[in-house]
Amino acid sequence: MEEAGGSCPKPTKRSIIARPGFGSSGHPMPLLSNHFKVSVNVTDVVFYQYSVSITAEDNRVVDEKRKIIDRLCQTYSCELAAKSFAYDGEKTLYSLVRLPQSWMEFTVVPKESIAKRCNADGGRSFAVTCERSKRRLRSETFKVEIVYAAKIPLNSLALSLHGNETNNNTRDALRTFFHDDPKNFTDVGGGVTGVRGYHSSFRTTQGGLSLNMDVTMTMFLTPGPVIDFLKANQNVQDPCCIDWVKAKSMLKNLRVKPRHRNKEYKIIGLSQKVCKEQYFSMKVRSHDCANGEPQVVKITVYEYFTKHCGIELTDSACLPCLDVGNTKQPIYLPIELCTLVPLQRYAKALFPTLRASLVASSRQNPQDRKRTVIDAVRNYRCDDDSLLSASGVSIERQMMQVDSRVLETPTLRVGNKEDFFPRNGRWNFNHKTLFKTTCIDRWAVVNFSAPCYTDKIFHDLISCGRRMGIQIESPRTPIWEDPKSRGDKPLDRVENMFEMLNRAKLLKDTQFILCVLPEKKSDIYGPWKKKCLCDFGIVTQCIYPSTINDRYLTNVLLKINSKLGGINSLLAIEDSMKIPLIKDTPTMILGMGVSLGFPGRSDIPSVAAVVGSLYWPHISRYRASVRAQSPKEEMIDALYNPLANGKDDGMMRKLLEDFCHTSNGNKPKHIIVFRNGVAESQFSKVLNVEVEQILKAYQDHFKSEVDIPKFTVIVAQKDRHTKLFQDISPENVPSGTVVDTEIVHPRNYDFYLCAHASMTGTSRPAHYHILLDEIGFSPDELQNLIHALSYVNQRSTTAIRTVAPLRYANLAARQMGQFMKFEDNLSEISSGQGPVPELPRLHENVASSMFFC
Repeated sequence: MEEAGGSCPKPTKRSIIARPGFGSSGHPMPLLSNHFKVSVNVTDVVFYQYSVSITAEDNRVVDEKRKIIDRLCQTYSCELAAKSFAYDGEKTLYSLVRLPQSWMEFTVVPKESIAKRCNADGGRSFAVTCERSKRRLRSETFKVEIVYAAKIPLNSLALSLHGNETNNNTRDALRTFFHDDPKNFTDVGGGVTGVRGYHSSFRTTQGGLSLNMDVTMTMFLTPGPVIDFLKANQNVQDPCCIDWVKAKSMLKNLRVKPRHRNKEYKIIGLSQKVCKEQYFSMKVRSHDCANGEPQVVKITVYEYFTKHCGIELTDSACLPCLDVGNTKQPIYLPIELCTLVPLQRYAKALFPTLRASLVASSRQNPQDRKRTVIDAVRNYRCDDDSLLSASGVSIERQMMQVDSRVLETPTLRVGNKEDFFPRNGRWNFNHKTLFKTTCIDRWAVVNFSAPCYTDKIFHDLISCGRRMGIQIESPRTPIWEDPKSRGDKPLDRVENMFEMLNRAKLLKDTQFILCVLPEKKSDIYGPWKKKCLCDFGIVTQCIYPSTINDRYLTNVLLKINSKLGGINSLLAIEDSMKIPLIKDTPTMILGMGVSLGFPGRSDIPSVAAVVGSLYWPHISRYRASVRAQSPKEEMIDALYNPLANGKDDGMMRKLLEDFCHTSNGNKPKHIIVFRNGVAESQFSKVLNVEVEQILKAYQDHFKSEVDIPKFTVIVAQKDRHTKLFQDISPENVPSGTVVDTEIVHPRNYDFYLCAHASMTGTSRPAHYHILLDEIGFSPDELQNLIHALSYVNQRSTTAIRTVAPLRYANLAARQMGQFMKFEDNLSEISSGQGPVPELPRLHENVASSMFFC
């Protein structure tokens, strides 16, 4: 019996639900998928998984891992050498035999000491000789650790195929491989090469075990001189024009080989001074010293290489050196002596032009991709692998056939209650007006760009707006940036512009500011948005005037209208209040996601964003709540945040408050949660950590522990590698294609949906996982609702790949994340010396707006 005054009972642990049934709406269409049926003839086989670590005695990068493991297995374990094993070349090894505990650590030593080491460690040593120069051979010492990780019985795979998950070790086995074929290499530009390869993974599906094979494109650094890479990456001709702050960030952790020594090094940074001024200590023997002891002298890096090494340096004197040592003992190399070694993945953010180049080079139409994948399975004969053969695994050479259905396209409603029907996921506003508009009569323009015809832009914007039903008056006097400020830092340029706006008295009673940027992805964007949205509470829209046409202006006006409270279009069933299960019960829809900072930057905090629907029973209007959290943290940790004073400062509080305020005082009885950016291993945390926080925030806000809402929780994954193809048509699958059989999970509730229509390349379906459904949607109701939510994105005239709430959460996180790009304390965060900075809160004037559009 629980004692009086005891602790509150622990919350009930939620479990992932099983599939309740299958959908039937829509017209059927047979398709092919890039899954290949796998047969397993031996079920009593056990795989043993091991984690592998290989380190060199001087901590240099080890590139011969596979050779070392192969030599180790062949030389020092007859048992393993006679059996099958597989090593991924990095951190994981699979074997059909369990290694003895004494066989877990080896030392790869020079040959001359092998006998001594064998006596000391029981024979767990062997030698690998590596060529160090053209004139002599030198062996090296490595430490190899092989640690037992997991036991994977093949019969557990058979059980999982029947929907019985016995452990976590039956998850998909992943593999990505690339082949050194010139046809697979594409010069993307900027010192980056795109390499086409293949992704393969074994998956447990309703149709049995399958091999998912797909084409993938990965970015690698173009090998060659470091100085050439930096010039290409920063698009400069002269090394003197290189931005060395950016170069330091770009080069960190890359591997180089100097031309005077056949050895690889890892870059840890740059020297503080240029080569001819960077001193280091060196021991030299002096003939004048009586005892012959070496003396320590100071010498520049330039002098050491030119005088002591006899190496001519032509470009390095006035450039920084590469530091390839460690924090305690730097080792400096002149930059012109170093070349980037091959096969280094490029993990930084690409410039927009380079990203466009990569996308264009990796794009394949459906028929070409289907042919490439089938040829890969046939040519590379994956089931000829010795480990798979010993397990009785065989793989079919034809793609799996799947039964799909094409859902009915939602009807949209625009101005004057006019209904219209998108065609293959697309529509436009030609000869149509927006559903609800706002009169724009108090707006300003600022111009950070070089001289352009702003008068024409204003005229065309006003004309286009009036055709769409937006009444736009002429703007107030445009403000041009002082040309002298264009070389200043972005923060200073924004501050100067606001001083000019203030002097012109344009900050008071202004509806929105149109900002003309000098270039795409301008560094001004983040500081400008922060100043407008957080400091002054003014809606703003940024444009780049290089390609101004009617289509561009239409898209700009869709964003402006949404930000100012207008509605561009609604679902017809939404306007008529006929959405199943939502129309009768106050329902709140949430979209949740986390932006993990910028590629290649570990010091940028993660940004979590949650958007919540407003104006029930409508499902097209949302507001956002955004917070910063620890770098690389994928789970949202501030949905409920009780303070010392008892008040909740979490992300859900204002969303719940605004839902009630805009929904005639109704509090939500149903909450539909859409979550993206999480793997299957994190599904339980979504249910039992994040949903629990939402529930606590609800109970705190409404002061009730009894009246709790029902939840439906859905995770959307942008499945990169499952593709769907029409068998008899070269076109992509039509918009609205859904698959919930054959290639889906054998037990769990999931389905694939292509809501969008791809005009180029091959369509990529979204993969939806329903973790919980207390509301009680039927499969048809849920699939049609998710399909409909792909049509309510207010800034687009196409159906989008995932539902609009998730798209909005992503936009809000990315936009607010721009605010931190120029913070000075980010380095303290990455080193653990400082707390995660709070994101600035939106001004009350715009907090409830769709500022993220």
